[in-house]
Amino acid sequence: MDLPKISSGSCMIRLVLTTFPDVEQAKQVTRQLVNGKLAACGTILPAATSIYIWEGVQEEASECLLLLKTSADRAQDLQTELLKLHPYEVPEIVSIATDSCHHPYAEWVLRQCKEV
Repeated sequence: MDLPKISSGSCMIRLVLTTFPDVEQAKQVTRQLVNGKLAACGTILPAATSIYIWEGVQEEASECLLLLKTSADRAQDLQTELLKLHPYEVPEIVSIATDSCHHPYAEWVLRQCKEV
């Protein structure tokens, strides 16, 4: 049995990371992004602790981490919409280009994020 190949080099999907104050808000935004074909999938990791300095004071917050998978072509549109929907004043939005990926998965992501 031939195994599907892992593509190396340039992969046309992006991983976009952001955090939310709670799972329900993350779910609501993820549903909007997936329904709008800006993301193929969102994976919510419910238990994260963030430690940072905000306005001169060290803060510690319980958050959830959202991993969004999108196409390279839709990444900027996703980030723009995420900024509109996000509850934070200064949200963490980090886009990571992938250098390798499971080819069938990448094809699925590209199909899901195809502009209508």
